[in-house]
Amino acid sequence: MAYLHSRHSDQRPTAKTPVDVQVVKEGRAQQRADYLATEEPLEIRLLAGREKQTVAVTMRTPGADFELASGFLFGEGVLQTRDELARITYCLDPEVDADQQYNIVNVQLRGDSLPDLVSLERHFYTTSACGVCGKASLEALQIRGCAVAPGPEINADLLTSLPDKLRKAQGVFETTGGLHAAALFDARGTLLALREDVGRHNAMDKLVGWAFLEGRLPLTDHLVMVSGRASFELLQKCLVAGAPIFCAVSAPSSLAVALARDFGLTLVGFLRGDRFNIYTGHERVRVPVLTPIPQEG
Repeated sequence: MAYLHSRHSDQRPTAKTPVDVQVVKEGRAQQRADYLATEEPLEIRLLAGREKQTVAVTMRTPGADFELASGFLFGEGVLQTRDELARITYCLDPEVDADQQYNIVNVQLRGDSLPDLVSLERHFYTTSACGVCGKASLEALQIRGCAVAPGPEINADLLTSLPDKLRKAQGVFETTGGLHAAALFDARGTLLALREDVGRHNAMDKLVGWAFLEGRLPLTDHLVMVSGRASFELLQKCLVAGAPIFCAVSAPSSLAVALARDFGLTLVGFLRGDRFNIYTGHERVRVPVLTPIPQEG
């Protein structure tokens, strides 16, 4: 029987959790040690003056928690600049259970009162699969004035070099096989940062949070690449961060393409080996020869 090893309450949760597993191959069973990608809840609390409010709870892979909180709050429009932050800490209050202290992040603002948190209300109905949510989100982005700069023009061979760079930098994925990744590249294809998480949205928030805390926003001349598909929310986070080019190993959704088209993003999907699809913003990708692909049948 497989079981998870327990961790001591005075230790921070780690990105990898050891597990004993029974491997069955060709009718024979063998017991061996393995690793899983850790998944634990993270509560993000916003504090200002005497006010305190929990604004989100997400299931995440521990690590880069302050970046995750910052990226999430920036993406939702709660934070605009680093100057608004007083400090970010774990909740080490004695009354909090020791096993959960590193699963709660306190984001302390410099002001005396909490900002308007109406932008977070959409998280209460994002799972309802209604068409209103996507439309409302697009309108909210337009109201915020989100836009991307013209950005760099890049060669096709630069794009095809990115997947290998991303995969080689996925340290936790190599031992667990269970994580999504979001990576930031410059216009020369140099990997600047990579973040992993069990949640693709969390990985993107960690990446944007890193750029936010490092004072690198907006990401005007940069490319973002993710290890999975291109969803609407990932494109939204890319747009808010100001990155003009978004690449994905897998397919985009229809709403992701609509967002990219409406806001002038370059969206690349199925970036694997020596091929990829350009869905929007093809003017930023230099392709030597562009010929129609014959239709089957």
